[in-house]
Amino acid sequence: MAPHHVLKCCQRSLAWIPVIFINLVVGWSYYAYVVELCIFTIPNNAEKISYLVVFHLFFIMFIWSYWKTICSRPASPSKEFCLAKVEKEQYEKEQPDAQQNILKKAAVGLPVYTRTGTGAVRYCDHCQVIKPDRCHHCSTCDMCVLKMDHHCPWVNNCVGFSNYKFFVLFLAYSMLYCVFIAATVLQYFIKFWTNQLPDTHAKFHVLFLFFVAAMFFISILSLFSYHLWLVGKNRTTIEAFRAPVFRNGPDKNGFSLGFSRNVEQHGHFFTYSTKTNMTS
Repeated sequence: MAPHHVLKCCQRSLAWIPVIFINLVVGWSYYAYVVELCIFTIPNNAEKISYLVVFHLFFIMFIWSYWKTICSRPASPSKEFCLAKVEKEQYEKEQPDAQQNILKKAAVGLPVYTRTGTGAVRYCDHCQVIKPDRCHHCSTCDMCVLKMDHHCPWVNNCVGFSNYKFFVLFLAYSMLYCVFIAATVLQYFIKFWTNQLPDTHAKFHVLFLFFVAAMFFISILSLFSYHLWLVGKNRTTIEAFRAPVFRNGPDKNGFSLGFSRNVEQHGHFFTYSTKTNMTS
């Protein structure tokens, strides 16, 4: 048990490396923009102040949405999806066919419409719960996650029902943060590159800041566009790769309510309605 416990602790510690990396890059970008660009490079005070005000607005919203995505604990199935003690003891003693009969009886009063590929009731042996629709077990988080989209190493957390809105906002604000930096740094990038400004310690920071901001903007734009497409289709990333299976077979559009209602369902900062999901 001890070696296994040590291994798990090491894995949890190493999982924070991508988060630490992102925070180091963001911390450097803050220093490079505020100190090296605005304080040491930009001569015009009015331009300097306007840049700093807008920059800090994007920076605050970016940091807020990022840490809300990290700190929001994934939502797990409620107690009503757990087998009763008697049913659980009986389930553990029976063969697969008999186990399915137990699960079918337990799922009769539950709002569960999806099945496994073989048509069986979806059950997590590890968490010992009947899986609600769109719920999946995350081996990294070691739990079943409601409306699981994917496990994101950059936030060291599962993106799902509890924090998908923060994840999408994080993508939006990080994209705005990067495009604002790239747009405002561009003229000084050109001046340093063409030697119109003297070589100072700010030159490296300004040149590198433009490249990093442009590179991250392009990568985030593609991911943000993909998730907007998912919102329009009312799908998760998992469902985009593997269609959910209903009682009458797989249906990739099984949860779609039409584009306008899909977008409306994700309105109010993409807050999901459990009741709407269950009526699909």
